[in-house]
Amino acid sequence: MNNYELTLILNPDLSTKFDDFQTKFEKTLTDIKFKINKLENIGRRQLAYSILNHNKGHYAIFQIEGPSESALELESKLKYDTSVIRHIMLKVDSPSLEDSLLLVESREAKKSPQEEDQSQEKSKASQAEIKPAADPVATEESKDDE
Repeated sequence: MNNYELTLILNPDLSTKFDDFQTKFEKTLTDIKFKINKLENIGRRQLAYSILNHNKGHYAIFQIEGPSESALELESKLKYDTSVIRHIMLKVDSPSLEDSLLLVESREAKKSPQEEDQSQEKSKASQAEIKPAADPVATEESKDDE
């Protein structure tokens, strides 16, 4: 059995229907004797260039295991699947159990707007707490003027 990493870029319109695609694709994989070790649903991302008039794509990374004959069959099925706009299948020595850089980056991108809002709220709160102290020199001068 060989280990493979399969990266799919799906039609961005499938983002809302990814669960349906996932169940259908998992059935396809099991039918051709593949075992799924890991699935990373990255989500919608901006593409570097337009593919089939799409500027965004839904990314998914599968860590799979199966025979090389099945890999050829899977490649041909992916080639003619209209929901897949790009794919790459790489043979790897051992499956990676760590999260991919794409998944980590997308998680950080989702967290950053929330963190920015929280940091802005904290800075506003700290500015409200710190009141400028009265300048003693200015108050003495104003007394002298009177």
